[in-house]
Amino acid sequence: MQNKKLDKNREYFKTFLATQKLRLTNQRQIIFDEFMKYDSHIDIDKLYAITKEIDNNIGLATIYRTIKLLIEAGIVREVHFGDGKSYYEAIMGKTHHDHLICVVCGKNIEFNDPDLEELQEQIAAKYKFKLTNHYMNLFGVCEKCRSIGKGYQMSFHRLVS
Repeated sequence: MQNKKLDKNREYFKTFLATQKLRLTNQRQIIFDEFMKYDSHIDIDKLYAITKEIDNNIGLATIYRTIKLLIEAGIVREVHFGDGKSYYEAIMGKTHHDHLICVVCGKNIEFNDPDLEELQEQIAAKYKFKLTNHYMNLFGVCEKCRSIGKGYQMSFHRLVS
């Protein structure tokens, strides 16, 4: 992420914290900076390992509390990819996207389809429903896993278990 954008997002987070009568501590800043540098979906364990290398005093509880604050600030969202774990991704300043997830190898493809977005709006209108937000994960078996014969039994098992 560009430094200017990182600085702007950090200032936004700092302002949000002030509204909560909290401050941007050194540990929160490390967690924020390392999270925002990571250009993919990240789980708590990975973020903990990365930040622990910078400040050995950062505890797992601090990571969880900071992620919760980032979610409340609208900077981050929690996503699930069918493996039972929670992942987090930065959403501030990014365009909306959905996910295709391979249930065999875990490959994750982000995509945005304007036709699909329009269809969702049409469906909402049909049912007199006002959409405020959504995210969509489509699960299946990627081309590589299908080409080597993996996936069909395993994908069914993972989807129903």
